[in-house]
Amino acid sequence: MSENEWLREAEEYKTKLIEMRHYLHRHPETGFDLEETTAFVKKELIAMGYEPQDCGKAGITVLAGGRRAGKVFMIRGDMDALPVREEADVEFRATNGKMHACGHDMHTAMLLGAAKILKNHEEEIEGTVKLMFQPAEEILEGSKDMIKAGLLENPKVDAALMIHVMAGMPFAEGTAIICDGGVSAPAADYFTIKIQGKGCHGSMPNTGVDPINIGAHIITALQEINARELSLSDEAVLTLGAIHGGNAANVIPDTVELRGTLRAYDDEVRMFLKRRMEEIVKGIATTFRGEAEVIFESGCPTLVNDEELSKATTRYLKGLLGEQNAFTAGQLNVMAGNKKNPKTSGSEDFAYVSHKVPSIMLALAAGQPENGYCYPQHHPKVKFSDEVLSVGSAIYAYVAMEWLKEHK
Repeated sequence: MSENEWLREAEEYKTKLIEMRHYLHRHPETGFDLEETTAFVKKELIAMGYEPQDCGKAGITVLAGGRRAGKVFMIRGDMDALPVREEADVEFRATNGKMHACGHDMHTAMLLGAAKILKNHEEEIEGTVKLMFQPAEEILEGSKDMIKAGLLENPKVDAALMIHVMAGMPFAEGTAIICDGGVSAPAADYFTIKIQGKGCHGSMPNTGVDPINIGAHIITALQEINARELSLSDEAVLTLGAIHGGNAANVIPDTVELRGTLRAYDDEVRMFLKRRMEEIVKGIATTFRGEAEVIFESGCPTLVNDEELSKATTRYLKGLLGEQNAFTAGQLNVMAGNKKNPKTSGSEDFAYVSHKVPSIMLALAAGQPENGYCYPQHHPKVKFSDEVLSVGSAIYAYVAMEWLKEHK
């Protein structure tokens, strides 16, 4: 089947894709609490002739092909939304205080579209395609949970692909930007710093231990890590985004809590930062007669793209979409006159997969600013174009089929 026929077949399914995407958008759910979403996905897959399998707390997998000997290629779509109240000007707006502000409804619909295409061509698949419907990406826990539950085994996965739609990009809808080999997204950690003092009356500070004072010194000291302990080439960001403590102006409280995030493009730098945070927090608290601890919560490692898979995916998509509609991030960077390697500052828990098997991440342009798609990911007014749903479905299916054909 020619490249144009892949796009044509996906386009024939467009009305259904839009219908599924709008349903998912109207019914957003977060984290692992995806009861309605997973029920919908399973229903659609069963109607296509698949036998969905639960994987972890809320993940779903299905297999396409397997009738011919060969390798296993996995394609992933995440399903969870954000706890954001929607303000986007769309007829299918969510009303439950949650929102698909990162486009995961698009990913799920596109992966369902790919499932349909793959089912139509199951006899032609030179191996097996595993479809990964993932929960809890926004809290960086879903991919890890599915891997723990056996995602990459039975059958063993040999390579993997993820797509992420992007709004507000200055490219024609349906343009694919493929990551180059190497790290494209930083490791991330959410953390809480709990400070224990001793409450007392504000007029008698000598009778207590002030956790607010300890917190203030910790905030200042943590910035010293970037300023004096990292080299010029070490890229990392430590952000404190929340402070909670105290209720009255004339009372020193017992406790203060600081919350924040840590991001780094190198896993060794990440571990160094975490160790130094623990040492600094404990040391300062002890100095001022209190106690404190750092609790690292959800997080993920760096997302690493396989160089050979990047080259192959770029070649496939230039054939599928045309030379003018598929680029590597590095090529776009050169065209824009930038010399630094292109990276995104947003983390992505597909990173866990990328540390286990050769993987590739690509972005799909889903709306230009001049066409009304002005807001970025996670904004309550962000919108994504339905026009790219069929393109995304074709990409998922085509890359999987071509890679398997070349690696049989």
